[in-house]
Amino acid sequence: MLIHAKIVYLLQDIHMKIFDIPSYYRSPIIGKVKSYRKTQDARKKDFSPSFLDFDTVQIIIPRHFGFCFGVENAIEISYKAINENPDKRIFLLSEMIHNPGVNADLLSRGVQFLQDTSGNQLIDWKALRADDIVIIPAFGTTIDIAQKLETIGIAPEKYNTTCPFVEKVWKRSQKLGEDNYTVIIHGKNNHEETRATFSHAQVYAKSVIVKDMAETKMLADFIMGRKPLSDFMSVFENAVSDGFDPSTDFQKIGVVNQTTMLASDTQAISDYLQSEFIQKYGSEQINDHFANTRDTLCYATNDNQTATLELLKEDADIALVIGGYNSSNTSHLVELLEQKFPTYFIKDETELKDNGNLSHFNIHSKAQNESNPFSGNLPKKIIISSGASCPDSVVDRVIQKLLKFYEGHQPIENVLLNFEN
Repeated sequence: MLIHAKIVYLLQDIHMKIFDIPSYYRSPIIGKVKSYRKTQDARKKDFSPSFLDFDTVQIIIPRHFGFCFGVENAIEISYKAINENPDKRIFLLSEMIHNPGVNADLLSRGVQFLQDTSGNQLIDWKALRADDIVIIPAFGTTIDIAQKLETIGIAPEKYNTTCPFVEKVWKRSQKLGEDNYTVIIHGKNNHEETRATFSHAQVYAKSVIVKDMAETKMLADFIMGRKPLSDFMSVFENAVSDGFDPSTDFQKIGVVNQTTMLASDTQAISDYLQSEFIQKYGSEQINDHFANTRDTLCYATNDNQTATLELLKEDADIALVIGGYNSSNTSHLVELLEQKFPTYFIKDETELKDNGNLSHFNIHSKAQNESNPFSGNLPKKIIISSGASCPDSVVDRVIQKLLKFYEGHQPIENVLLNFEN
C-alpha cells in the first residue's frame, strides 16, 4: 500500500510540473493538440489518436508521444547549468538524451561530452578540475563514475538530470537485494541506462542482464536444469554481477527493466520466468521466490506504447516516426508500427527532400536508406509519431514540410480550430 501511495504522489507531481525549457522546443501545432486532448481527457483514459484533416491529406497522431517528464526535466536542468555558470567549463557525461538536435544545441553553447554513448572516454578524467560543471544525463550514471567525479571535487548531484523513473528502478533493485532476490534486468548491455542500473543494482543484489526473450529462455534453461550450470558463464559472463553463483543465486528473482524497452516485452519476460518458477516451486510457494515488480515500468513508456498500439487499429498509407537513431524507445515505436504500415524512421524534417525523396534509418540493418513515398501518388493518410526525446517543434516542422507536397490543403490555422479548448 505504501509503494502504491508513493507512485500516486509521483504521478501527481509529474502531471502538475511545468518545465522551463527553451521556447524553440515548444510547438504551436502539436502543443495545441496535446493541450486540447489533456483538457478533454484529464484522467488519460482515452488512447485513441487525433486527426489533423487538411482535406488533401489526413495526418494521424497518437494520444501520447514526444517529450516525457524525464526528458523535459533533463533539458531544464541542463540549460539551468549553462545559464548559472557562464564563466565555467561545462561537461555532459555523455549524450544528455538520444536526440541529435538537442545535443547539438548544447554543444553549440560550449558544453563538451566526456564520453560517447558506449562509455568510451572522449576527454580524460585527469583533464577535469574541481570547479568544472558536469551534468549527469537522463539515463543516470554508474556508481564508479559518480565516485570519480567526487574524488576530483565535482558534486555529481548538483546538475543530476537522472529520470525519476530510472531512480525508481534502482530503489526497487535495492529493496529486492535486501530481501535476497536476484535482479533480472531487461535491457541492452551497451545502453547508458542499463549500465547505470546494473551498477546500482549489483551493490545490493546479485544481478543478470537479459536483452530479449531469447536470452531469457536461455537463462531459464540454466535455472531449470535443462542446461548444465558449467556453461552458464560462457553465455552470460559479460552480463552478471561479480561473484555470481548460478547454483545458489536463482532461488529468488525479480525482474526490472531499462525504462525505454517495450513494456510488453518486459512483462512477457516476467510472465515467462514466473511460469517457470511455478513449475519449479509450485503456485503456493511462488510469492516466496518471485517478486511482483510491475510497478517499476515507466508510465511514459507505457502510455506512448499503448497509444501506438491504438494506431494499429487505423487505416493509413504510411507511418513516419521521428527521433534520434540511437534512441531505444523510438526504435520500439518503429517496431510496433511496421507490423502494419510502411514505416520510415527519420531524425527531422531535413530527411524529407524537396523532390519527395526520403532519407530514413533501417533499425534492422542499421543502414541509412532512400525511398520516394512523396514523389508519385501521394499518401492520403499519414501516421506521425516521435520518441520521448524528440521535441514537438521538430514534429511541427515535419508536418509543415509535408504539406508543401499537397496543393490546396486546408491552412494549418483552420485545422487547429478543431482543437480549441
